[in-house]
Amino acid sequence: MKYGRIKNFYNGKFVESLGVQTDEVVSPIDGSQLSSIPMSTAEELNAAVASAKAAFPAWSGTPIKERVQVFFRYRALLESHLDELAYLVSEENGKTWDEAKAEVEKSIELTEFACSMPQLVSGEILEVSKGVECRTDHFPLGVVASIVPFNFPLMVPNWTMPNALVLGNTMIMKPSELVPLSCQRMAELLKEAGLPDGVFNIINGGKEIVEGICAHPDIEAVSFVGSTKVAKLVYQQSTHNLKRCVALGGAKNHLFVLPDANPAMTASNVTASMSGCAGQRCMAASAMLAVGNVDPIIASICDEARKVMPGKNLGAVISKAAKDRIEDYISQAERDGAKILVDGRGAMVEGKEGGTYVGPTVIDYVTPDMSVATEEIFGPVISIMRTETVDEALKIENANPYGNAASVFTQSGGTARYIMEHASAGMIGVNIGVPVPREPFSFGGWNDSRFGANDITGKSSIEFWTKIKKTTTKWNPEAGVNWMS
Repeated sequence: MKYGRIKNFYNGKFVESLGVQTDEVVSPIDGSQLSSIPMSTAEELNAAVASAKAAFPAWSGTPIKERVQVFFRYRALLESHLDELAYLVSEENGKTWDEAKAEVEKSIELTEFACSMPQLVSGEILEVSKGVECRTDHFPLGVVASIVPFNFPLMVPNWTMPNALVLGNTMIMKPSELVPLSCQRMAELLKEAGLPDGVFNIINGGKEIVEGICAHPDIEAVSFVGSTKVAKLVYQQSTHNLKRCVALGGAKNHLFVLPDANPAMTASNVTASMSGCAGQRCMAASAMLAVGNVDPIIASICDEARKVMPGKNLGAVISKAAKDRIEDYISQAERDGAKILVDGRGAMVEGKEGGTYVGPTVIDYVTPDMSVATEEIFGPVISIMRTETVDEALKIENANPYGNAASVFTQSGGTARYIMEHASAGMIGVNIGVPVPREPFSFGGWNDSRFGANDITGKSSIEFWTKIKKTTTKWNPEAGVNWMS
């Protein structure tokens, strides 16, 4: 075991868990055991929440211009430890080096946005009547929680933590039990940056801890990123207990490819979108809508896919269970009559036989009723559905319950605009395979890809992590009285 047993973190200290049950933390790169993680108890969750609650008055009472100084230092630490953090992300998640490095770089960008908060939440003031002023101010909620997934061990924690803390909240974070190491290192860097004890806390565990967070009376808001099935449950339980909640679920992202699309750009973008991060991202291309005759582009996509090699420029999937599930989807599509153009089943990397790899897979002649067309696969697999018209393609996309992202590949501005307006997704790309908004634009989908009123990053997150106080003042009695005062 390369690393020691994972610990909880609260009151500014790492604390051995009292949990009896432990799970192995395994690197999907080669199957080696990295660590072990305890399933913490309800009493330990209570202790972490108590730590956050005790720290809240002093932290929320610190001026935001002072709070943000911690995150200027934290950003510098992320930058100086970039290689170390990228290695850790790669080791526990299975990403390639370049993908892991990009994850750290995105975490730096997210922190930069949090450092701009003093300019974004300065409030508004207006003289609404003679001698009468109204103003708004943002106030923190209190103790908040963030439940984060395995596919981005560092980036997704930094979706929520910097913004929530800069805005004056204190936080409980529950990492994925599959990839807890990056969060541990993040806690160390925050402490080194000068974050006061108790402001940021980590509680490890599984379903029981998630349910405990959703029910805890001292937690005011919950953010979640994971599968749609669990996102629905977290949203229902949190709101049932009168908490704010934004829960991001799964996706089935559709790429519309038209005959006039630039062949080389389309093939490279579709392949990168499908295979990047081994397809384990909610913005991955999963379904391609081939409108009209795009056979030459499909051939180019297959050529590009064959250049993506497991263990070289394609990372591992998270576990053997994930590998088996993804390969089962491919086999089921084949049984259902689809044609496997590029087959990634049975992938193995020499010298890393214990790793869990699936090669890039391109499936053609998929029908809208097949499981590979409707369900989230979360692997480097793209399903091609052929249509005659854009409206037919839109009908397929609109019928899917998810709504995270959609992209269109075309040189026609009019066609692109038509699809942009009619696709049922919260994030749209034009000739871009992964249309992730950059800060300050917020991340969030529609339909069964998001539950809650706000997005999880960017400016929209300010409304989620704060409450607004409205103040009306009048000091001069000579101003008189009217219906506004």
